[in-house]
Amino acid sequence: MPLLMAVCVVVGIVIGTFYANHFSGNRLNIINSSGNKLNNLLHIIDDQYVDTVNINELVEKAMPQILAELDPHSVYISARDGEIANDDLRGSFFGIGIEFTIRQDTIRVQNVIGNGPAERAGMLAGDKIVEVDDSAFVGKKVTNEEAMHRLKGPKDTKVKLGVIRYGEKKIRHITITRGEIPTKSVTACYMLDDECGYIKIRNFGENTYPELLIALAKLSQQSFSNLVIDLRGNTGGYLESAVQIANEFLSRGQLIVYTQGRAFPRQDYRADGRGSYQRLPLVVLVDESSASASEILAGAIQDNDRGTIIGRRSFGKGLVQKPMEFSDHSMIRLTIARYYTPSGRCIQKPYNNGNHYDDDWLTRYQHGEFFSKDSIKNTGPEYHTNNGRIVYGGGGITPDIFIPEDTLGVTSYYKEAAMSGLILQFAFTYTDDNRAKLGAITNVKEMETYLKRQNIVEQFVNFADKNGLKRRNLMIQKSYKLLERFVVSRIIYNIHNEQAWTEYLNQNDPVIDETLRLFHSEGAFPQKPMPKTKGKQVAKIADSREIRLLSKMIAHA
Repeated sequence: MPLLMAVCVVVGIVIGTFYANHFSGNRLNIINSSGNKLNNLLHIIDDQYVDTVNINELVEKAMPQILAELDPHSVYISARDGEIANDDLRGSFFGIGIEFTIRQDTIRVQNVIGNGPAERAGMLAGDKIVEVDDSAFVGKKVTNEEAMHRLKGPKDTKVKLGVIRYGEKKIRHITITRGEIPTKSVTACYMLDDECGYIKIRNFGENTYPELLIALAKLSQQSFSNLVIDLRGNTGGYLESAVQIANEFLSRGQLIVYTQGRAFPRQDYRADGRGSYQRLPLVVLVDESSASASEILAGAIQDNDRGTIIGRRSFGKGLVQKPMEFSDHSMIRLTIARYYTPSGRCIQKPYNNGNHYDDDWLTRYQHGEFFSKDSIKNTGPEYHTNNGRIVYGGGGITPDIFIPEDTLGVTSYYKEAAMSGLILQFAFTYTDDNRAKLGAITNVKEMETYLKRQNIVEQFVNFADKNGLKRRNLMIQKSYKLLERFVVSRIIYNIHNEQAWTEYLNQNDPVIDETLRLFHSEGAFPQKPMPKTKGKQVAKIADSREIRLLSKMIAHA
């Protein structure tokens, strides 16, 4: 009997190995042998390398390199960085409730969140944090990552800060009890005119959908009849949030997006027909920074001919990542599938060897794509929307109406002023020096008028000249309006909030102007393409909307 049992076990192992290799293409063997090889390598290094090696640090450095071989979006996140990486999408985090910037190796409080722990403890915008828990915290060790690590923490824990207030030399100590701090995805909501509501979505987090419903309810109280959703600069987030938002605007059964991967069968996401705004005229704004979940929403609206996409071609991220946590709370985000818009297109831009994925923006810029629609290189296959309009896969969402980047007035002086951070530094210094006076001005328009009267550009130029950016009078004159707009916008942001900043920047924005023109011409709903006809037949089938559009094109030629 023992001999018979042993024979059965051996036969079972042989049969199991045969079928495992046969049906997995020897992947099991490869994984086991490679895994052992890596494990053995670490043991050999630990045992025989000439110097003492911290194996844990070696593994931490190796993990990102391994994942980088797969695609640009599969990443490793250390246990220390994991909490910070998820905060923006969770809808809240535990901290003290401030926005800060780092200048001259010191934390400067830019804004204090209303009714948050810091405000209740008496902290003010403009305070400089120089101590944390009785230890000096200034100098080169002060980085954004280290500051967030020290200021954030578990709920109801305390942190003692040493701060220097404007006009004071003595350090005052403030003890703050950490609490839950909400993070907003919807950063602006207001009426562009008497009919058009505007909503700005910064990212797609856990609370984005309920925030959108609150914003829509607010606009409903103001009787909006058109809506623009601004996704410019929105780098994405949770797929589920984008699906929930698209569901508000699509009819029952319409496909929103589907995902599919080697180990994950196709999964369709369809509208359930319960959306409250299925016939509302809609425009979605995108640019080269709009990615991932932003492209899911824009693609669903475009492919279903539900609204008009305005702006510039989006980033082109069509890969789905799944977070997986290790026992030490480090994690990976592994690409497990691609997502496809309703027409069937995958909009992921190429990332093969030799393709400069991170330099794609620069390549687009050099090819003139930011300035001319004719320069957009659609290399992917053609697809068709529900109405039969042609759309393309293989690299972002191409807008229905292209708006070039405004380069009028851009000079090398302006570029250096913006890229060097001097404008941000000046704006904060000016705000800090005039906080009491500026704080008394509650209206954005009044703030703009006041700052222009202070000859704010000249003040910036003098500041920049003292900090290494030599005065260039001709360039300054050419870039005057851009410099003024940038400086004023940052001071408004420092004194008020992101909504006030957005409202100011939307003034005279060509993308917003085109959006309003489209709504006023009742052209937000895309039409079926005109059939290919010859000669006079074109005039016979042209509808009133197409005639209006033709007139507009002639007027702006």
